[in-house]
Amino acid sequence: MNAVYLKGLQFHAYHGLYPGEELTGGPFEVNLTVRYQLHEAVTRLEQTVNYAELYEIVKKEMDIRRDLLETVAESVCQAVYQQYNFIREIEMEIWKLSPPIEQFEGKTGISLHKIF
Repeated sequence: MNAVYLKGLQFHAYHGLYPGEELTGGPFEVNLTVRYQLHEAVTRLEQTVNYAELYEIVKKEMDIRRDLLETVAESVCQAVYQQYNFIREIEMEIWKLSPPIEQFEGKTGISLHKIF
């Protein structure tokens, strides 16, 4: 099984349910792993998953404001699968680096693992 990784992607986005998040937004971190099976040696970019295209998919979906991070992750996974229908698995994490919780130190996040 082959894999392409995007780790530690940083975005300023407006996801969340708390009052004001849709106005000020906040920092987010995204990790994405895409797994697929190849039955031949890779010698051209067209034979594999292009990580630059993956990044553009993630960026586009992160720019669309949503209440829940789970909704963002699902949208990313569907867009990736639409672009690369030969993939077998996607693992994704989205971390909210500055959640609007009083006296909270740390980050919150979700993960999604899809098998196609």
